Amino acid sequence: MLIPLVLGLSVCALAVAVGLARWVLRQDNGTPEMRKVSDAIQEGAGAFVRRQYRTIFGMSIVLAALIFVLYAFFRTPHPGEPSAATMAFWTTLSFAFGAVCSGVAGLIGMFVAVRANIRTASAARSSLNRALQIALRGGAVSGLFVVAMSLLGVGGLYTIVHAFDVVPPERIPLLIVGYGFGASFVALFAQLGGGIYTKAADVGADLVGKVEAGIPEDDPRNPAVIADLVGDNVGDCAGRGADLFESTAAENIGAMILGAGLAAANPTAFGGLAALAVILFPLVVRAFGLVASIIGILVVKSREDEDPMHALNRGYMIAAVLAAVGFIGGTYWLLNPASAPDAWWHFALSGVIGIATSIAFVYITQYYTEYRYRPVKSIAAASVTGPATNIIAGFAVALECTALPTFAIGAAIISSYRLGASSGLEHAGLFGTAVATMGMLGTAAYILAMDTFGPITDNAGGVIEMSHQPEDIRRRTDRLDAVGNTTKALTKGYAIGSAALAAFLLFSAYLDEVAALGSPLEAINLAKPEVFVGGLLGAMLVFWFSALAIGAVTRAAVSVIKEVRRQFQADPGILKGTSKPDYGRAVDIVTVGALKEMVAPGLLAVGMPIAVGLVFKAFGVGAESVAAFLMVGTIAGILVATMLNNGGGAWDNAKKFIETGEYGGKGSPAHKAGVVGDTVGDPFKDTAGPSLHVLIKLLSTVTLVLAPLFV
Repeated sequence: MLIPLVLGLSVCALAVAVGLARWVLRQDNGTPEMRKVSDAIQEGAGAFVRRQYRTIFGMSIVLAALIFVLYAFFRTPHPGEPSAATMAFWTTLSFAFGAVCSGVAGLIGMFVAVRANIRTASAARSSLNRALQIALRGGAVSGLFVVAMSLLGVGGLYTIVHAFDVVPPERIPLLIVGYGFGASFVALFAQLGGGIYTKAADVGADLVGKVEAGIPEDDPRNPAVIADLVGDNVGDCAGRGADLFESTAAENIGAMILGAGLAAANPTAFGGLAALAVILFPLVVRAFGLVASIIGILVVKSREDEDPMHALNRGYMIAAVLAAVGFIGGTYWLLNPASAPDAWWHFALSGVIGIATSIAFVYITQYYTEYRYRPVKSIAAASVTGPATNIIAGFAVALECTALPTFAIGAAIISSYRLGASSGLEHAGLFGTAVATMGMLGTAAYILAMDTFGPITDNAGGVIEMSHQPEDIRRRTDRLDAVGNTTKALTKGYAIGSAALAAFLLFSAYLDEVAALGSPLEAINLAKPEVFVGGLLGAMLVFWFSALAIGAVTRAAVSVIKEVRRQFQADPGILKGTSKPDYGRAVDIVTVGALKEMVAPGLLAVGMPIAVGLVFKAFGVGAESVAAFLMVGTIAGILVATMLNNGGGAWDNAKKFIETGEYGGKGSPAHKAGVVGDTVGDPFKDTAGPSLHVLIKLLSTVTLVLAPLFV
């Protein structure tokens, strides 16, 4: 009954997504001049993702073959496991299926987003509310596809493995853990490649266009402007879609592993079908969250004179409340054994804590990245004395903004663990944290809709600017664009918070798997030199990976800057408006640069945990050293990603605050300093920071899949 319910609600969510896509595509698509700009964005985005995913899937095939060989020929089956060939087949199949689903989910969302931009721009000519609804529903296609595909993938794999009776039901989650690894692998390269592309184009367009040539943002005279608009889609739509797909997939499987452990530790409370209910509980409540998100998306409506952010926040709160109701109902239904009558409300409260944590992250991120508040205003004030003080003030804010999220994550983990531990069930503390993680990801579809809303409205503003529409329409799209910048920042905060909880959950699942393989770790002993070094390497990886990602943007951006300067010098008519720039040349340069630069940091992220496990296995502490690597790397990754995301967002909005007329407004020395600070923050918030979300979970899924090799 439970699996049909999960699969049925997932299919319904996909049907709603298709319906929203058709509704968006039926809207007016503007004037011929607007369509010309939009078509160029579609063409550039399509060309990039085709080349990018060919590269990613090529690497995925190689890695799938390596996984098969390692499982089939270098791993000895443990007691209670099927043959090596069987384990190799199902693990490799899960990896490949996860990779394909992750890619498809990201691509479908982007397909609609690049077509929603012109329809949002066209609607903005007559109605702010209509433009808001088109942009949000266009983004919702991505959100619903990502979460529903994740559920269908995990639920479908579980059903297939159960039908073939390969292993007992409680061991199926361990067999399909490769699904999360496949999703993580594709998400890392999608986020890296998209992030490098979008920021290389942005930096190149801003430095030469705004600072050197003194032309406005999205000015059609800038040869890199189309590449910049394409970047919004490949980074914030396809990249973030793959990121949150991977979050939900990995968290679903990790929670199922812990659910199986909870059922095994409490055989009298969860025997027979009740054990299956505990294992499938994460999928059921995720399906309820999908329904809540759909309702929240459909009710969003704004008055013409209202701040659009208020309408989006109302929709989010409705989705969050409905998700909480779904959690309470789900726990009462599935986690309510007669021997522990209080367990259900303990777990329900854990889920509500997760939902409250997601709301807290939304407001914490708003505080650090909106120009209504002290942090961004302090950066803008520092810009008066030049770029150096802007960067010093911005970096101070970036360091400061790690505190409140850490308190929120710490409170969520400890309180949910204590609630689980006091539920009356044995070894239920970790499952309490798993339920909190489910709660935080319960509204993932709505959050992703708000995230994709950002690049749609950004592109809509670009379409209006480049097609020379009246100033009052540009002011309307600017209002939506400002909200879109906020929603993108909120999603990054939400993504790192959910990544933190999911990483703790997956770390616990790793310990459970190592114990099931006959080498239980009661504690990670950092007093052992090898284990300490493993932890140190985990922290180092975060910084090395970030350096490679930011350096990649620098190298790709230099190519764009040289090309824009070359075009301005070769044809002075471009800046006079009498000649048309060669947009395609800039798009091609960024595409080639981004695809080349994404490989090194991606391979480092995949290779490091494997190398640590295999090297320290020779010292007899392979599994424990990997656990330290995972634990310390996760902690460092959470803090550095928070610093990069919020610091970059604060720099961006400090520039926008000056552009409202403060400290001299556009073209002033303070504004030029703000542009420099924003340019520094760009690879922080859109390349390295978001890629670290994926890195944190990739480390967990790699170690989960390859744990048998380290024992």
